[in-house]
Amino acid sequence: MSARAMVVEDEAALASLVAQYLERVGFEVSVTGDGIAAVAMSRSVDPDVVVLDLGLPGLDGVEVCRQLRTFSDAYVVMLTARADEVDTLVGLSVGADDYMTKPFSPRELTARIQARMRRPRSGFTGAGASEQSRVFGDLAIDVPGREVMVAGKSIHLTRTEFDILTALSSSPGTVYSRALLIDTVWGPQWVGDDHMVDVHIGHLRRKLGDDAARGRYVRTVRGVGYRMGTGE
Repeated sequence: MSARAMVVEDEAALASLVAQYLERVGFEVSVTGDGIAAVAMSRSVDPDVVVLDLGLPGLDGVEVCRQLRTFSDAYVVMLTARADEVDTLVGLSVGADDYMTKPFSPRELTARIQARMRRPRSGFTGAGASEQSRVFGDLAIDVPGREVMVAGKSIHLTRTEFDILTALSSSPGTVYSRALLIDTVWGPQWVGDDHMVDVHIGHLRRKLGDDAARGRYVRTVRGVGYRMGTGE
């Protein structure tokens, strides 16, 4: 079965161009230029990838992504004409996996998506990846089932958040730099701002009820990166 992509872009010519590039590499592509329609379409299409413009009629891209994340773990690439950091961080904080600033190369966008989709859904296949469950205090991670529990309560993570947690928990004693996490989760072909790792880590901590100061589950190693905490 072909992978499914959804292009949400109100510039018709750009949407058509992106769709053509994705179709050339084997995606089944659905296109819409309206935010409200995008949410409805994503429920019926169940896309693997969503290319999502920030500025949309109906609902903006941030709100579309926020709603999408309540029922989908699709790989979301946010497109924005505004390059300032606030837009980028807001987009990523609601669950976008990546972003590109207009004007951009549709070829580069397609290459990024292909590289990400070639990664296994667990995001990491190193030693320990096949363990049924990893436990760190109140945190339990079911890797094959892609389920996370904290104190018996199920926690919904995006695909990228789960993949980061899987990578860190696969080798609890290892400190992962931003570069190593990007190589592990996004793939060595990915090119972009490595500070997005910090945004995803912050979002992951919030969902787990953790914080940077305590670092029960995700600990910051200053000047180096992140490693798994013990849960204590």
